[in-house]
Amino acid sequence: MIITTQKPLDEILDFISPYANILIAGCDGCTQPPRGLREAKTLSQLLELGGKLRNKNFVFKTTTVAKQCDNYLAASILKPQINGAEAVLSLACGIGVQTLAEIFPELPIFPTQNTHFMGAEEREAGILEVRCDGCGDCLLAVTGGICPVARCSKGLLNGACGGSKQGKCELDSERDCAWNLIYERLKKQGKLGLLKEFRPPRDYQLSGWKVTV
Repeated sequence: MIITTQKPLDEILDFISPYANILIAGCDGCTQPPRGLREAKTLSQLLELGGKLRNKNFVFKTTTVAKQCDNYLAASILKPQINGAEAVLSLACGIGVQTLAEIFPELPIFPTQNTHFMGAEEREAGILEVRCDGCGDCLLAVTGGICPVARCSKGLLNGACGGSKQGKCELDSERDCAWNLIYERLKKQGKLGLLKEFRPPRDYQLSGWKVTV
């Protein structure tokens, strides 16, 4: 099971402030409390009110996916609904946000949740890759939907270490450098300016084992 808490509304409004047409995608998968269609509609109502307080009119469309971390399922559900959307708000955990960011690399995919910790699920076969470390302060809105905490071998928050070669990690030549992936994704979105922003050190208390939801 994956435990998430919603980000402050002001933070989410800051994410979407440059845009008008927003798709809000719920997730019926593993998160607790539930983050499905009902929660997506509730969030759209709150953001609409928040937008009016900022003299900003948003047009929201709400939907949900059984599991956003399933790229085939997410693509089949969302691609017919994505036309006209300038950005997507995801109610999924950090893994779902990253999956949508890979499906729609030209669109900004913003997290509405902070992911705190994840339970275990057995798999009969296949390789699983860590995509979210449950840091409790999701950075995916400013890293192109790619998590530097989980996908950088050193968990760096302010760019690559300088040891990567040809887009591969210096610690594992078969592993993509997370910051190279972030750079390419932000370049595709025309948002390289985000790389100039300084990130403070992680607050490890936010990823604690006990969270009130």
